[in-house]
Amino acid sequence: MQTRVAACCCGQLSIEVRGEPLGTGVCHCLACQRRTGSVFAALAAFAPPYRITGTATEYVRTGDAGGRARFRFCPVCGSTVFHTDEGSPRGSVAVAVGAFADPTFPPPQDSVYDCRRHPWVQLPPGIQVSDKDPD
Repeated sequence: MQTRVAACCCGQLSIEVRGEPLGTGVCHCLACQRRTGSVFAALAAFAPPYRITGTATEYVRTGDAGGRARFRFCPVCGSTVFHTDEGSPRGSVAVAVGAFADPTFPPPQDSVYDCRRHPWVQLPPGIQVSDKDPD
């Protein structure tokens, strides 16, 4: 089973996940744009177990449908590394794809909040697109 490690910029915070992603996606919502400092967030979900090393600072955000996401970022360099959705029955973790620093990482399958996508952002062919969050 493949093991992947995602880490913050300074290396203080990391998460080790196993297996293939449950799914990969990009989110263009304004909250993700502000959180990442980019025009979208790229995330990959993984099933437990996973192993966290280092200390994280947390930020809890309530989404449009009332769900709460607990984002973990490095208190030293500020990099967002992963988040969990409170009440998720699967117990999965969503990891920032860029934190893997792996240009061969699988491409996104889904794109949400397309209504907020910057017009110059081009999506891969065949990606599932939702105007808002379908959940």
